[in-house]
Amino acid sequence: MARRSFAGRSFVRWSFVRRVLSVLAALGLWQLLTALDVSLWLRFEQFPTVVDIARAFGDRLGDDTYWQDVTDSLSRIVTGFALASVLGIVVGTAIARSALAADLLDPVLEVVRPVPAIALVPVAILLFPSNEQGIVFITCAAAFFPVMVSTRHAVRALTPVWEEAVLTMGGGRWRVLGSVVLPGALPGILGGLSVGIGVSWICVISAEMISGEYGVGYRTWQDYTVVDYPGVFVGMVTIGVLGRLTSTAVELLGRRLTRWLPRTESRPAAPVRRRAVPPVPVPAPAAEGRLPVRTAQERVRP
Repeated sequence: MARRSFAGRSFVRWSFVRRVLSVLAALGLWQLLTALDVSLWLRFEQFPTVVDIARAFGDRLGDDTYWQDVTDSLSRIVTGFALASVLGIVVGTAIARSALAADLLDPVLEVVRPVPAIALVPVAILLFPSNEQGIVFITCAAAFFPVMVSTRHAVRALTPVWEEAVLTMGGGRWRVLGSVVLPGALPGILGGLSVGIGVSWICVISAEMISGEYGVGYRTWQDYTVVDYPGVFVGMVTIGVLGRLTSTAVELLGRRLTRWLPRTESRPAAPVRRRAVPPVPVPAPAAEGRLPVRTAQERVRP
């Protein structure tokens, strides 16, 4: 057991080292290409170097406006994603469980679903009295459809045997929903949530660039208009870090809610000790060099 735990810790340590080295290698290649002004098919002479971006990032960290932008973007993404999660799970479950809900909601949603959420910016401007509410609406619309579709498919894929077992033991519709449907569909729902949080970030940044007043997307677009390229990359790094943090939070929540599921992690397997197998006795050959053959009477004899 101690040897297995040591092997697991060693594997995690080397995995972390490889991840850090991959990031450092990418940054080093970026610094080399931009410092040498490489211009072959791709033009790196106008790109800021890693040192310039790090210097601009350090300056932004000491500015209150930067933290206000981060707070505004996070509040918008959390509000819109929370609304989309609740609505997506409820609507997806209703469509999968009720023929009436499927007939009323499914045709409308399937027509609206191919429309990109960022294309709803004019609708949000006309529909809501403030830009803040419109950005939250776009964020919610972006995450709603991945959650709804994944929930619908996960609920429909459940085997009916579990539901029949609960009904046989006297459980009602709500007991089936809470004991069978939602726990059984939870892995599929979490997959939709993971996709939805990424799509939400894409749309909230785009909405902030178009109609926002504050936020990381708005500040990144402002830096581009004034030709502040290090500031643009500071905004891109900020978006990536915030997106990674929120995605990790959703993943950790999913692991906590599905602790009862078996885990398949890529860890080195423990060495298997093989036991010595005794040799199989071979009957001695007959005088003619052939194995002895039993007669029919000997085979049927008890």
